Amino acid sequence: MKLDLSLYDKIFENRVRLQIMSILAVNEEYDFNSFKEVLEVTDGNLASNLKTLEKEEYIVVEKSFVDRKPNTKYKRTTKGLKAFENHLIALENLIKQQYK
Repeated sequence: MKLDLSLYDKIFENRVRLQIMSILAVNEEYDFNSFKEVLEVTDGNLASNLKTLEKEEYIVVEKSFVDRKPNTKYKRTTKGLKAFENHLIALENLIKQQYK
């Protein structure tokens, strides 16, 4: 039986991007410093992965100032949440296929 990987999204092959979307799937928004702390990644690594998700239109960025300090928040888009959910379905199907 051939495995259908049409829902699989290569964007989420990267651990950090998968974790970012996991966090945003259960949180309305998340800020840069909180991501950095939870994921234990460098500024550059985090910024690069967030930019990739933004380029795919899976997340949107909101920049503001809090007490004169820049504050960058990220939110999932409908497109991003759907892609993430589809990716999880593809992974579940892949795992189920292994146990048939």
